[in-house]
Amino acid sequence: MAVGQDEPPAAGRGSVDVSQRAQAHATAPVMDTSPARKTKVNGVKLAEKERQQWNTRHLGSRMAVDAACAVSAGGLVAPLITMIDKAIIENASGKRKMMDSLRASFSTLLLRPHRFLTSKPFALILMLYTGTYLAANTLDTFKSTINNKAASSTTSGATKFAATSAANLSLCLYKDSQFTKMFGTVSARPVPSVTYALFAARDCLTIFASFNLPPILAPKMPLSESAEKYISRASAAQFLAPAAIQLISTPFHLLGLDLYNRNGGTAFSDRLRKVRVDWLKSSIARMCRIVPAFGLGGVVNNGLRVKLMKGLEP
Repeated sequence: MAVGQDEPPAAGRGSVDVSQRAQAHATAPVMDTSPARKTKVNGVKLAEKERQQWNTRHLGSRMAVDAACAVSAGGLVAPLITMIDKAIIENASGKRKMMDSLRASFSTLLLRPHRFLTSKPFALILMLYTGTYLAANTLDTFKSTINNKAASSTTSGATKFAATSAANLSLCLYKDSQFTKMFGTVSARPVPSVTYALFAARDCLTIFASFNLPPILAPKMPLSESAEKYISRASAAQFLAPAAIQLISTPFHLLGLDLYNRNGGTAFSDRLRKVRVDWLKSSIARMCRIVPAFGLGGVVNNGLRVKLMKGLEP
């Protein structure tokens, strides 16, 4: 009996112990090792890691370099481009022969440089190309920052075409409207919308050939190893592409000028005849302005920027 009486309490204690262990197990913290949990934790860590991988090192100095390179390149090419643009417009309007205009402008630059460099035409050209180079440089810095690339890296493609086109088109249309009024033969009047449209088409072709074609053409340039000691394929493409496109874009420029200078009942065939007469010499003149603008200016801007940016890299 004693043994039988002792058995129920023993069984009761065993039940209590099991119950307590079950309760303790139920209230213990549960470690979630499911894939979803791991993904969530890793996702947070990856997002934080991505935010930390922006290349913001010396960002203020890099922006200053972008501006300095744009102004330097713009100031280098602006005098020659000012003279050529003025000569093309004066020749197209019949105000003065192209060579006569170039000689007069060069004489002013040589004998009275202060007068030339403080003139409105020079300021307009300086504004145009400084703004264009600055747009390209700023985009490169933006891309290198958010993609965690070296400060000296450059880009190409649709984004750069859009950015540089927007800057160049807006500034160039304003410059052309002012030049057309200053150096035309008719009384200053509003520039027709169709003239603006033709100028825009001209500039889109030039911008595409200046910023997008060189990286595509460079690997295909037929340069020998000995020639590459003096000029790289990239530099050769930078000079050739914007110059060659002028054979296509110059007629847009000349037709736009004719629509301003001969507003009225002029037959379209007469306008095309005028374009055909002025096409070759105007194309050559525009090549002479484009080579410094997007060839020499582009090489100087890019080369100077790469050199200065490398000094800011770790």
